Amino acid sequence: GGARGNAGQARAVVAGHGGFAAGIVSAVDQITGRGEIFISVATKELGGDAIVEALRAAVIRAGASVVFTDLPAGSCTIAARRVQRERPDLIVVTGANVPALLDFVFQSNLTATDAAVRAAEKGRTALTVVGRRAD
Repeated sequence: GGARGNAGQARAVVAGHGGFAAGIVSAVDQITGRGEIFISVATKELGGDAIVEALRAAVIRAGASVVFTDLPAGSCTIAARRVQRERPDLIVVTGANVPALLDFVFQSNLTATDAAVRAAEKGRTALTVVGRRAD
């Protein structure tokens, strides 16, 4: 398991099923060269309590106030919500996608919380259907 990122520069934690976190952080890093602002948490083969522990450790290590997760009702989001109960300043953004994380990367002038709120809106509006044929 484990977390990746430079704790000195990290602003947020990313967690999700399978290789989601490492993959999405890798994509953002390839596009921007700034993937180090995220700590990705690998949760494969971890149970609920172990995911909570991994997220808690990553949030503390990064000094993060934001956790991005993949699915609203997924195990990572449930775990992040448990950590959030201990740390009321923590916000959880679920349904994270590449456009959202890209927007977050480029909002270094905003607080992490404000950047995350803006990133969530960008991620929501980026979801588009292209080329749908009429039925």
